Amino acid sequence: MKDFFKFVFASMIGFILSFFVAFLLLIAIIGALVSSAGNEGKVSIASNSVLHVSLDYPIAERTDKNPFAELDLFGLESKKTLGLNEILANINEAKTDDRIKGIYLDVSSLSAGMATIEEVRNALIDFKKSGKFIIAYSEVYSQGAYYLSSIADKIYLNPEGMIDFRGLSSEIMFFKGALEKLDIEAQIIKVGTYKSAVEPFILDKMSEPNKQQVSSFLGSMYDHLLSEISKSRKISKESLFSIADSAKIRAPKDALTFKMVDGLKYKDEVLDELKKLTKIDKKKDIKSVSLEDYTTKEEIKEESSKNRIAVIYANGEIISGEGDDETIGSERISRAIRKARTDDKVKAIVLRINSPGGSALASDVIWRETVLAKKTKPVIVSMGDVAASGGYYIACAADSIFAQPNTITGSIGVFGIIPNMQKFFKNKLGITFDGVKTGKFADLGSISRPLTEGEKMIIQLEVNKVYDTFTKKVADGRKKDQNYINSIGQGRVWSGTEALNIGLVDRLGNINDAIASAAKKAKLKDYKIVDYPAQIDPFTALFDKSGDQVKAYFVKRELGDNFMYYEQMKSALNLSGVQARVPYNIQIR
Repeated sequence: MKDFFKFVFASMIGFILSFFVAFLLLIAIIGALVSSAGNEGKVSIASNSVLHVSLDYPIAERTDKNPFAELDLFGLESKKTLGLNEILANINEAKTDDRIKGIYLDVSSLSAGMATIEEVRNALIDFKKSGKFIIAYSEVYSQGAYYLSSIADKIYLNPEGMIDFRGLSSEIMFFKGALEKLDIEAQIIKVGTYKSAVEPFILDKMSEPNKQQVSSFLGSMYDHLLSEISKSRKISKESLFSIADSAKIRAPKDALTFKMVDGLKYKDEVLDELKKLTKIDKKKDIKSVSLEDYTTKEEIKEESSKNRIAVIYANGEIISGEGDDETIGSERISRAIRKARTDDKVKAIVLRINSPGGSALASDVIWRETVLAKKTKPVIVSMGDVAASGGYYIACAADSIFAQPNTITGSIGVFGIIPNMQKFFKNKLGITFDGVKTGKFADLGSISRPLTEGEKMIIQLEVNKVYDTFTKKVADGRKKDQNYINSIGQGRVWSGTEALNIGLVDRLGNINDAIASAAKKAKLKDYKIVDYPAQIDPFTALFDKSGDQVKAYFVKRELGDNFMYYEQMKSALNLSGVQARVPYNIQIR
């Protein structure tokens, strides 16, 4: 009887706790939906306003329409964020809006890739053509934040603040030691001297070819970063290199001495300057609107033209099946291309790619739809932070390819990984395997034993065939000799600038440049932009993946910036089939 009451009491406690957690989640969801609905209303923008730009959230390719994605579970409130598409659109809108007199750039760090930062920076440079001001202020500037802010008319730093300006670095996590401790052997079959995606599983440091390619593309990116800061700040590139190389910015006054900033000010002093620029009395508050609240649905100008340009967003690793807004599912993306191809109102297609690659088979499925679309209407590719390996595979058939100078691209190579976990099962878990088969290759790919020489040969031939197909399709798409593509392939990664020099891309430019090129090729003057594929319905996403999102939320809170390493390990465990991908996740913050 005593145990009976103990179990009843425990069950009651469990039920109450479960009900309490569910109640909190329900409140949070309702709050997010109410907040989202509230954001749909028209925001009142006063004349003589300042546009406040902070970008203190991860910048995705498109604004996420799922309210749960922006939910703070502990704060029970939803924070509005924008994707790159709306960030660029809002800055462009503010350029010609008479109510907006200038921009207050309030950026400390950026959760974005280098090409994404480049897109926003170029939009701000274009904004300045209006004659309106941009004032930047921060207590701490990360390298990415400083690069973005360097275009401002005036850059101010807190008198006790700091600027992180030390140069770029690239670091790769290696799993070989961990696999050895677990008695797991990574059996690698690859093509490409530089195909470094397999190195973390078989080495404990970078190979010399990998160091060579990383030094090359990272050096190219750094040269571009220094050149652009040099133009904006009128400091020689050599001086900037010396400042970073010797870590000369060690105190706020150093930043002023080396002309990296225009003044050391507290925020109230910067606000006073903004009031002066907008001719507001010092005793009154500045009229401002955040970038996130600036454009609302009621204020978006709908184009009357029946002609359309489809912008198809391919974001994330490439997998077979449907995928979602964060992965490139071959079915979903190929269907989007097909829909745009068969729609007579769509006169041109821009394929926006931000992907490190993935499944070679899934990449080929998408490539096929790109080829078919190209036969009926112009297809232009715009590359984001990375469009490499499988990401380049799906791009190579386009009429024209645009990349940013700091886009990671190329990596034309393939590989396969089959783990041999025989010793792990036996030595760590005491598990052994035995069985029967109808033929010597019936269990090819089993992880319970090592590959035989015959099996290795079969897989190597398949990988070789995929590589030959890859290089042939790149050669056809780029109108180059296959031997030449093989010479610049071999899994080697290039920066956008390097890719332009060797013929893998046609022009350096942003997504708006790609859209303009598509319009010109389709001979369009008036057109409307339509986005594909349709974003996942918020309610479907909430109930289909709410458990995953909650888990990811807690892991992100615990790991912070190291969350990307967790994601890389999780992705590695899910690899299947021949892969075309790169291991790099390069960010400046």
